[in-house]
Amino acid sequence: MTRFWWVRHGPTHKKTMIGWTNAPADLSDAERIKRLDAHLPKDALILSSDLIRCTATAQAIVGSRNHLAPRKGLREMHFGDWEDQSFDTASGLNPDLIRTFWDKPGDTKAPGGESWNQLCARVGAEVSQLCHEHKDRDIVIVAHYGVILTQIQNAGNMSAKAATSFHIDNLSVTRLEYLGEAWRIMGVNHKP
Repeated sequence: MTRFWWVRHGPTHKKTMIGWTNAPADLSDAERIKRLDAHLPKDALILSSDLIRCTATAQAIVGSRNHLAPRKGLREMHFGDWEDQSFDTASGLNPDLIRTFWDKPGDTKAPGGESWNQLCARVGAEVSQLCHEHKDRDIVIVAHYGVILTQIQNAGNMSAKAATSFHIDNLSVTRLEYLGEAWRIMGVNHKP
């Protein structure tokens, strides 16, 4: 069994769609970081998306864990022309498209961006590779809201709409286990 400990990066305090935007994380809550670190297995591998909000969060909790190289494939959804735009601004550009994008996640994508299904495929490929390379290990992955939701969708064999109804707080832990042929959800949005 391979155990995944998905950690959402520290808060950015931005109120915009920041998929591939490289915004830093606020990691000033030392007590919260300490509790998170204590909650995670000490002998786990740790890796992250290559965006600074994730790499910095991973560095804050790495401790004695074996730190693997960040992976671009674990980035948040690419919002294309909507990157770093507020919902209202992006909605003003194309209200029907953004409504479909959020209400019916699937093949719809932002101009110049990627769809939910493309995000799922990209992240799924990374996770499959990790399962193959690090079978029967504990793996801590510091990632993004959408990335974690794709894995809840996969593990729960649920629709994209059902998966996107979950809330994932910054610095929370979502635990998923891969049993070789099947997945199970052990906990979502735990805040140590």
